[in-house]
Amino acid sequence: MKKTPHILAIRFSALGDVAMSAPVLRRLVKTYPDLKITLVTKPSFAPLFNGIPNVSVFEADVKNNYKGFFGLWKLASDLKKLEFDAVADLHNVLRTKILRFFFFFFGKKRAFIDKGREEKKRLTSLKPKKIHPLKTTHQRYAEVFEKLGFPIGLSQKIHIEKPPLNEKASQLLKNSTKKWIGIAPFAAHTSKMYPMDLMEKTIADLDAENQYSLLIFGGGKTEKDLAENLEAKYTNVTSLIGKLSFKEELNLIANLDLMFSMDSGNGHLAALFNIPVITIWGATHPFAGFAPFGQAPENQLLPDLLQYPKIPTSIYGNKKVDGYENAMRTIPPKKVVEKIREVL
Repeated sequence: MKKTPHILAIRFSALGDVAMSAPVLRRLVKTYPDLKITLVTKPSFAPLFNGIPNVSVFEADVKNNYKGFFGLWKLASDLKKLEFDAVADLHNVLRTKILRFFFFFFGKKRAFIDKGREEKKRLTSLKPKKIHPLKTTHQRYAEVFEKLGFPIGLSQKIHIEKPPLNEKASQLLKNSTKKWIGIAPFAAHTSKMYPMDLMEKTIADLDAENQYSLLIFGGGKTEKDLAENLEAKYTNVTSLIGKLSFKEELNLIANLDLMFSMDSGNGHLAALFNIPVITIWGATHPFAGFAPFGQAPENQLLPDLLQYPKIPTSIYGNKKVDGYENAMRTIPPKKVVEKIREVL
């Protein structure tokens, strides 16, 4: 009897990067229905892969159970018991390099992602430039599996069934029959965040139409307070921050009509379920390869690049450039609202 091929894929963080692996894995197992995949990731990210055939998650808590060098040896030893054939390192950081070193002694075939650091460095050099799209992260993930002998086409369409809305989310939305728009106004770095006064103007204009339920996602304590202030101020706004588990949030995102997001994780979460995503960009740019999967380029709203010709100035948004603080102010709320209406 022929043995089922088994690939161990590894990606620990961050949320958006882990989420971007899911559409690739879906197409991988559709192309090779006899292939088995075990994804090694943080326990909190496991719900991202629910419902993907032949994909199981090995939850690796590398901050506790598998901490440090000896913890990684324990992780490698535990993974060896799964009897996999090859390793797809979708992360390529020190932690996964150490694991690959262990797997070398186990006699396992290994391949790892090329992150394109040099070309990304050129893309974000602080000078006016003619920019061009680099490989997407999804393409870079697919190349890892191709190195292991499993080439895949990312353009193939896959229908994804929407899960029924869970009861907790239904109660929060009061069974609204309006169009559901997810809004993720926060990001890890301010250079990727639409200024809050412009965001509020966008929300106010959408709220005034009384056709949409506006659902705010993401953020910690400060962001929660901001979102709840908007909820108190506008009739059709509901803050979801701190009210749902990650699994419950994913369930709700799967049932949205549209997601409006910064260059941040929530756009990738909506793309998992083929939800239309409108993204707004500041210091970063979709040409770096981090746009949500399968989304139309015209749904990616950019600053005025004639006025700000050095954009993109950063891959992750963590680099601030003098004189570029107001780049996102060249994207007027009216343009955002018009794009939302157009997509809906």
